[in-house]
Amino acid sequence: MRRDPPVPSERSTTARERILAILECGRSLTLKELSGEVSLSERDLPAHLEHLQRSLRREGRRLLLEPATCKRCGFVFRKRTRFTRPSRCPSCRGTHLDPPRVGLQT
Repeated sequence: MRRDPPVPSERSTTARERILAILECGRSLTLKELSGEVSLSERDLPAHLEHLQRSLRREGRRLLLEPATCKRCGFVFRKRTRFTRPSRCPSCRGTHLDPPRVGLQT
């Protein structure tokens, strides 16, 4: 029995266009919240966000990154530019951290 090859579903927008549309609403979201909105895994999002950041820079816009904070001692990861959540606090070595949030500068 011969089967026809699967036909991929047609999407009208790309993943980065969906991310940008969500961020243009003015909210800042964590990677977990954003992955639920755009139906992508949290692992794939940082690469898309880095590319989107470069693309927006050419247009004179930029992504805002609200830094992660330690729930135990309140340390704020101000110098960190990565979109992923840090593994632990350098100050108290705690692992209970609020993840960074991503938004779009208006």
